[in-house]
Amino acid sequence: MSSEMLTLERFEEASEKVKEVTLPTELVYSEYLSSQTGNKVYLKPENMQFTGAYKVRGAYYKMSTLSDEERKKGIITASAGNHAQGVAYAAKCYGTKAVIVMPTTTPLIKVNRTKSYGAEVVLYGNVYDEACDKALELAKEHGYTFIHPFDDPAVATGQGSIAMEIVKELPLVDYILVPIGGGGLATGVSTLAKLLNPKIKVIGVEPAGANCLQESLKEGKVVTLPSVNTIADGTAVKTPGSNIFPYLQKNLDDIITVEDEELVVAFLDMVENHKMIVENSGLLTVAALKHLDIKNKKIVSILSGGNMDVITMSSVVQQGLIFRDRIFTVSVLLPDKPGELCRVSGIIAEASGNVIKLEHNQFVSTNRNAAVELRITMEAFGTEHKGQIMEALKENGYMPKLVRTNI
Repeated sequence: MSSEMLTLERFEEASEKVKEVTLPTELVYSEYLSSQTGNKVYLKPENMQFTGAYKVRGAYYKMSTLSDEERKKGIITASAGNHAQGVAYAAKCYGTKAVIVMPTTTPLIKVNRTKSYGAEVVLYGNVYDEACDKALELAKEHGYTFIHPFDDPAVATGQGSIAMEIVKELPLVDYILVPIGGGGLATGVSTLAKLLNPKIKVIGVEPAGANCLQESLKEGKVVTLPSVNTIADGTAVKTPGSNIFPYLQKNLDDIITVEDEELVVAFLDMVENHKMIVENSGLLTVAALKHLDIKNKKIVSILSGGNMDVITMSSVVQQGLIFRDRIFTVSVLLPDKPGELCRVSGIIAEASGNVIKLEHNQFVSTNRNAAVELRITMEAFGTEHKGQIMEALKENGYMPKLVRTNI
């Protein structure tokens, strides 16, 4: 299979085939990110696909390469969510039974959408790797045809159709940033990009807490991480694909790792500046832009998906506001007498701060007349404004101390 796939002819075939199930995701020029980085930054918004992610490309193309007999057996896969929806939708298009094994930690929106395409969902394990083992077990037991989410050259060929679209729309692209979980998307994109133009630099981006490919490339062989820990659930993979690893070794120019905190800030950037919801794994390439030591280059960041549940979204927004110093909490000591609370709130109001929560602790000292603790959580415009509020409190005799914000 590997020798038949990942050729220019197969990429061209896949690019035409996936048009049957994909929406056009034309590049979006980002004025904001361009000004931040000194480059011309374009976004490839695969989060706008019908299934909410690029994964339908590889799943549908893989389904097209199966025999009638393989499809009649029913298909099975393991996925943290986006591949699940891609396979479920592809199976629905072909009238094939689909069983999807998903980690128990998968966001509810991904589980429900997978079911909505008619697939049977089995929740098993805490991470993708455990779900995959279960899927292989069920495939053997029931005779299902297994479709690997990334370690399959046909799937990777389908994913590579993204690179075909990028180069057709932006022929002089210098860099393509691609998220990495197991490596299927990066394999397809990097292999085709090099076939079309060897001068294009393709940079893979992994979560720092799930950098399985980075470690594998260092060792020169596929290695398994002892554990993964990242909010980027779609790329929380312990072991990269062994079948596709040689392509990644050959075609990737570099790997960048991104901390979870950077993804939180990138989420706010996308919502506020582009009015787009992008899931944490899809934000890897946005966060990675600040790690590039280059200027005046044409860069495409692939936004791989946008399937994010509301609870996660709420948490990320809150944390992002805290990281940006737009919400913060201070502790001040004040005498327990009438008017003190009003005085403190007046100082904050005068400095244009907005109080959103107060906690009054009368038992911080045995002498309440001397001091009680007031914890104030407030909104500010950013780091500079936060400093101005803190200084105003100091000038009026209070000594504010920053404390952990719990909204």
